[in-house]
Amino acid sequence: MAEDEGKQEEIETESKKLQPEADKIQISFQDGQLSCIGEDIEEIPMTLVDSYSKVTRRLDLSFNKLRNLQRLEEFPNLEELILDNNELGDDAHFPTLKLLHTLTLNKNKLTNLEQLLQNIQNNLPNLTYLSLLGNIACPNQLSAQDKDEEDYQRYRYYVLYRLPSLKFLDSTTVSKEELAEAKRTGSFMRVVRATEEEIEGAYDVSGSSPGSSFSPLPKSTRAVDQHIGTFGKSKYIYYGRHSEGNRFIRNNDL
Repeated sequence: MAEDEGKQEEIETESKKLQPEADKIQISFQDGQLSCIGEDIEEIPMTLVDSYSKVTRRLDLSFNKLRNLQRLEEFPNLEELILDNNELGDDAHFPTLKLLHTLTLNKNKLTNLEQLLQNIQNNLPNLTYLSLLGNIACPNQLSAQDKDEEDYQRYRYYVLYRLPSLKFLDSTTVSKEELAEAKRTGSFMRVVRATEEEIEGAYDVSGSSPGSSFSPLPKSTRAVDQHIGTFGKSKYIYYGRHSEGNRFIRNNDL
């Protein structure tokens, strides 16, 4: 009898260990729409994968603390993905999701636009709706006060140049005229930023003067005590009509 009770306790203990994470976080699923909002999760819970990954078409994980996209590849039928207000950075990588057409990444920590667009271009071939508001990668006043409408428009042209299938970017529909202009000038709108290593390498240890060895002056004139210069009165006077502002004027002419 005692042996049977011991086995029963062991089974109950093991059952508690295997208890779904759904009991700890709030999950909503209806008609292919799966939501797990505001639960402070740092990664996609395994219970979402086990129970819903094959039947989910729309996944909303906004207002969490996601730092990576691990397990997202387990949702092959995903069409819409909402990841607003998380902590996704440039190391977040999107797996191949051939059916995904809507992606919102508002208010995350994305800074490298080039890397993000390359990832999307490679792995999200049918994307038509993209929103990046509130990220440094999207230069507008939501991400930086020193950005203006021109910065944002250049960003739009470049994004549309890289992703011409987009029909909606951020909060605005993509027009035919804008798409045509992006095709024409988008390749010139890429913003290239120097890396921290390149910036540090441009200055010496004190940070007060350029560390580059380049100088436009000849070697013989670079030393302070070995300069080669002359000072004297010029014997040449220009009398032409086109004197470029009369820069050669004699004293008695003043």
